Amino acid sequence: MAIKVAVAGARGRMGGQVVGSVLETDNMELVAGFDSRGVGEEIAPGTGVKISSPEELEHVLNRVEQDVFVDFTNAAAAVENVKVAARNKLKLVVGTTGFSEEQFKEMENAIKDHAPAIISPNFSIGVNVFWKLIAEAARHFLPYRYHMEIIEMHHSHKKDAPSGTAVKAAGILADCLGEKTTFVYGRQGITGERTDEEIGIHAIRAGDIVGDHTVLYAGKGERLEITHRAQSREAFALGAIKAIEWINRKEEAGIYSMEAMMAELERGK
Repeated sequence: MAIKVAVAGARGRMGGQVVGSVLETDNMELVAGFDSRGVGEEIAPGTGVKISSPEELEHVLNRVEQDVFVDFTNAAAAVENVKVAARNKLKLVVGTTGFSEEQFKEMENAIKDHAPAIISPNFSIGVNVFWKLIAEAARHFLPYRYHMEIIEMHHSHKKDAPSGTAVKAAGILADCLGEKTTFVYGRQGITGERTDEEIGIHAIRAGDIVGDHTVLYAGKGERLEITHRAQSREAFALGAIKAIEWINRKEEAGIYSMEAMMAELERGK
C-alpha cells in the first residue's frame, strides 16, 4: 500500500524537490500540498492535487487520508504546522531549520506522546556521514590542541545564518572540546589572539550555491579540511524520501534523528 504524503512548503526550493521525488517514488502517493504561493493551482501536472493555503492545513488534514506530513517551510510556520499534524496523529518529517530553543521545545511538547517524528537540519546521507567524520577527526586532534573552524556557503536567498548543518557541526565539535567552548561568528576589527577554546563559524551567501560545509582543523605547519558539497537538492530529497519510508514504519511517539535511522538501516532493519 502506498504511503500517503502531504508536503508543507510545496512551492519552496526543498519542498518542491521533495514533491517531485514523492511523485517519482512507486510506493508513495502525494495527497496534499501547502504553500502561500500558487494556492488553487495543481501541484504538478496530471496529479489532480491542488495547493492549499497554510490556513487550510487542519481542514485538509481532517478531510484527506494521510500517513506522513513533511515540512520544509520556516521556523515559525513549522512550529504551528507540527502542532496541527501531531494533533492529527500524523507521522512527521521536518527539515526546516532556524529554530530557537523555545520553538524546538514547543515542537517537542507537541510531538511527545502523539506521533513519531524525524527532525534534521539536513537529510543528505553524505552530510550525516560528514557529521560522523568531523567528530572522529576532532577526537584525534584534541590532545594536540588543533584549532577548529567551520565555513558554510549557501545561495543568496537563504534566510537563516549560520545554516542548521553548520550549527549542528559546531555542536558536535563543542561536545569534543568540552564546556569551555565559545562560538565566534565571523571576526572583525581588533579581536585579539584566537583562543584554543574558540570555534569560528563563517557564513557565505552568494549566487545559487546549493550548500557547502567545511570543517578546518589547523595546527602548526599543517591543516586538514573535511568538506561536503551538495551539487543539487536531489541529495537532500533522496534522504527525505528514505526518512518518510522509515518513519512510516515507526509506531512509538517521539523525536528520532537521521543518525538513528541510518544506524538502524546499516544493521539491516
